[in-house]
Amino acid sequence: MAKKNHLIIGLDIGTYKIGVIAAEVSEHGADIVGIGTAASRGLRKGVVNNMEKTVEAIRKAVEEAELMAACEIRSVIAGSAGSHIKGFNSHGVVAVRNREVGPGDVERVIDAARAVALPTDQEILHVLPQEFIVDDQDGIKEPVGMAGVRLEARVHIVTGAVTAGQNLIRCCNRAGLHVEDVLAGPLAAAEAVLTPEERELGVALIDLGGGTTDLVVYQAGSIRHTAVLPVGGSHVTNDLASALCTPPAEAERLKQRHGSALAAVTPHDQSIEVAGLGGRPPHHLSRRALAEVIEPRVEEMLTLVKREIERAGCERSLASGIVLTGGGAVVEHTTALAERVFRRPVRLGVPLHLTGLVDVVASPMYSTAVGLVLHGLKQDGSGRRAEGVLGQLEVARERMMGWLREFF
Repeated sequence: MAKKNHLIIGLDIGTYKIGVIAAEVSEHGADIVGIGTAASRGLRKGVVNNMEKTVEAIRKAVEEAELMAACEIRSVIAGSAGSHIKGFNSHGVVAVRNREVGPGDVERVIDAARAVALPTDQEILHVLPQEFIVDDQDGIKEPVGMAGVRLEARVHIVTGAVTAGQNLIRCCNRAGLHVEDVLAGPLAAAEAVLTPEERELGVALIDLGGGTTDLVVYQAGSIRHTAVLPVGGSHVTNDLASALCTPPAEAERLKQRHGSALAAVTPHDQSIEVAGLGGRPPHHLSRRALAEVIEPRVEEMLTLVKREIERAGCERSLASGIVLTGGGAVVEHTTALAERVFRRPVRLGVPLHLTGLVDVVASPMYSTAVGLVLHGLKQDGSGRRAEGVLGQLEVARERMMGWLREFF
C-alpha cells in the first residue's frame, strides 16, 4: 500500500465501537481519506477488560481504514475513556522575576498549579489553562510581555487511572501501533463539534456513549468543568432486552432502527417485529411501546447530567445551551427530550472543520475519533506523552515475540 505524507490517525476505543479515522494534512486542514469500524468486545464502561479481544477489534478497524485510505497505519492518537477520568480546577501563584512576564514565568506558574496531591493510581492527562492574573488584572489569556510582579494561573486538570492508560497503550502496541498521544475522550468530542462562539458564550457538551456519559462545560472560551458518569446507551439496551425478552444484540438493533426518546410523539400504529429469546418465536409490538421503555432511562441519564452541572455551579452560564453527541444521541427525539429536561436550546453535535470524505463521518458516532484527528492537527510534536518511546519499544518487543512464536 502507498504511504501518504502527513497522515493523522484518530483511534477511538469505545465500549460498543472502535473507530479509526485517517486524515491527510492539507492546506485546508484535515482531509478525511479513510475510516474503519469494528465491534468492541473487550471493554466495559470504556476500560479494557479483555486485552486479546480489544487487540483483535483494533486490528480489524485499522485494516478497514488502511484499505479505504490505501495507506499503512503505524501510529495513532488514541482516545482515553471511562469513569476513571476526572476533572478539577486548580490555582497557582509565582513571582515575576524581571517585572515582565516571560515564557519561563508562564511555565513556572502552570507547574505550580499542577502541583496537587493525587492518589497513587491516578496520573495527570491534561493541564488546561483557563486564565492568567497579573497582579490584580484577571481574564488574561496571553500574559507574556505584560508588566507585573505577581502572576497567577487558573487551570483545569484532567486525570485518569494509570493502569487504564497503560492497558490502552499496550493494546495498541500489540496491534502493531505506536501511540503518539493520548487525549481524554470528552475533550476530543468537544474539539470536533463545538464552535468558537459557543465556547465563548458558554456551552455544555454531553457525549452519550455506550458505557459512559461524558460532560464538558465551556465558559469564556475555556473548560470549566469535566465529568464522566457511569451510565450510557448500554443501560437503555439492557432495559429493552429485559422488557422485551429479546437478546441484547436484537435490543440494540431495535434501539438504533426504531427507537424514540419521546413516547407521546411516537406513532402507536407502527408495528415492529422482535426476535424471541432462547429459540422462542418472534412477536410484534408498536414503536410507542418501545419508546415507553427508552424514554424513562434516557430522561434519567440526562437528569443526572443536569444535577452534575448544577453541582459544579455552571447552570447559569450556558448561554449557548446544550450540545448532544455520541452514539446515544442519534436515537430519535433525544434532543427534544433534552430540551424538556434542561429547559435550554439543544442541538445535535456532528463533526465540523473537515474536508474530504465528510459525508462518511457526518454522524455524532464519530465525534471523538474526528476530535482526535483535529487534536493531532494542532500538535507540533512538542506535546507528545513520554509513553511514546516506551510504546515504540513495546511494538518492537511484540513483533519480535511474534516472529519467535512463528519460528518455533
